[in-house]
Amino acid sequence: MAKKIRFKEIRDAYAITKKEKPLILLYCIAIFIPVWVVGISIGVAFGHPVYLGFVTFPIALLAAFFFFTRQAGSAAYASIEGQVGAGASVLMAIRKGWTVTPAVAVAKNQDMVHRAVGKPGVVLVGEGSNAIRHMLADEKRKVERFAPGVPVFELVVGDGEGQVPIRKLQKRMKKFSKKLSTVQLRELRARMKAIGGMNIPIPKGPMPKNVRAPKR
Repeated sequence: MAKKIRFKEIRDAYAITKKEKPLILLYCIAIFIPVWVVGISIGVAFGHPVYLGFVTFPIALLAAFFFFTRQAGSAAYASIEGQVGAGASVLMAIRKGWTVTPAVAVAKNQDMVHRAVGKPGVVLVGEGSNAIRHMLADEKRKVERFAPGVPVFELVVGDGEGQVPIRKLQKRMKKFSKKLSTVQLRELRARMKAIGGMNIPIPKGPMPKNVRAPKR
């Protein structure tokens, strides 16, 4: 069952990557073949072409797969960039440590604020126009009312000054220092659950963290 899920993840990632980068398969082959040929050539020089060819085959395969995962990550971000709820999609792809509630606040122009709760505290992530700063401030006051004393951080997704590009959002989330204990986090999650959120469509498709090398 796990292998089927992993294969589906890779297949979906390939479909998205091919849409953004039509020559991805040729690029992977262009990496695989030279690496394997070098291995076989070394084997010929030492009189063991079959052995070195066998040894370097998985190395060449991993080199091509590593390139693919990097390209798949780039394509996954490109496929959702600019869509409503793209920031929430990236946040929800974080494997562990955060409980994400998308669109806790939404404006008529589709500006929105997402909330992530973890041991660093509460991170409010906004995406939209310049007015998002006011929405973040309002949501911060609400959080501070429900959970006084808990650290609250604000991030704005975008490519402008002081903003976090969507491609770097996961990395930025990992930089927050842990402030709360497990017990405090449990209490905080309960309080934030009481605030609730809103239901919005989140962009579908695999994010970079979903692409993993198959186990042998």
